[in-house]
Amino acid sequence: MSIIVGKNTAVVVQGITGSAGGFHAKQCMEYGTQVVAGVTPGRGGESFEAKVPVFDTVKQAVEKTGCNASLIFVPPPGAADAILEAFDAGLELVVCITEGIPVIDMLKVRRRLETLNGKTRLIGPNCPGIITPTECKMGIMPGHIHKRGHIGVVSKSGTLTYEAVGQLTALGIGQSTCIGIGGDPVAGMDFVDVLEMFNADPDTHGVIMIGEIGGGAEERGAEYIKAHMKKPVAAFIAGTTAPEGKRMGHAGAIISGGKGTAAAKIDALLSAGCKVAPTPSDMASTLKSMLS
Repeated sequence: MSIIVGKNTAVVVQGITGSAGGFHAKQCMEYGTQVVAGVTPGRGGESFEAKVPVFDTVKQAVEKTGCNASLIFVPPPGAADAILEAFDAGLELVVCITEGIPVIDMLKVRRRLETLNGKTRLIGPNCPGIITPTECKMGIMPGHIHKRGHIGVVSKSGTLTYEAVGQLTALGIGQSTCIGIGGDPVAGMDFVDVLEMFNADPDTHGVIMIGEIGGGAEERGAEYIKAHMKKPVAAFIAGTTAPEGKRMGHAGAIISGGKGTAAAKIDALLSAGCKVAPTPSDMASTLKSMLS
């Protein structure tokens, strides 16, 4: 079992004829993901890799192929509209990899998402995507480092996601599902959304949660863990040495008004019963120490 994606996920790639979209769509297909359609306005009737039909709209792709999830590689100026188009087509899952979408555009997306009452999940933007090892990869993560197993990974950072997965696999510990939720200030699923699903998944036996400075998502995750989580959670918070007022990497990774510090997040997680890895190199070993 896994969460959100699996063997039955049928994917449409928005922006499949672009360089990034085409490259990663091919990688996903080689991993075994069911990429059944692509969308690029004005390119309808073409095909990708001689077997994936390209449509002008997501609605056409859904009608012709029955796809139920979208993977978006549309450049920043049009990415929010691409997300909204996927919402309007009724897809169950939208994964947006695009970095640099204006916050004002994402506010419109977020308002629309909240009217859907859970019918559609959004992962990202500015994220590596989601993978259920051996079943489905929707994103830019290196598939070969993943191993099927029972540990869930949820992270704001793409590279730290890969680092945690690589460490787990090196220890012989497989993963159920790994999700990069992205580090933008306005986005889709957050830590609580994913932790709830891991908590309910009988095949997930423990979780690695990777956060960073800025915002309050980690504290909200800690509150959920303290109140509801039945499984061990190991955490890591990036940005312990970041100066106040300076953005570090992600658009949302900034300490402002004295809030969003690494220390506050670490304290919240420790008080919730998590173990917090002191360095990125200790993420998997910290979780392993919590497994019975």
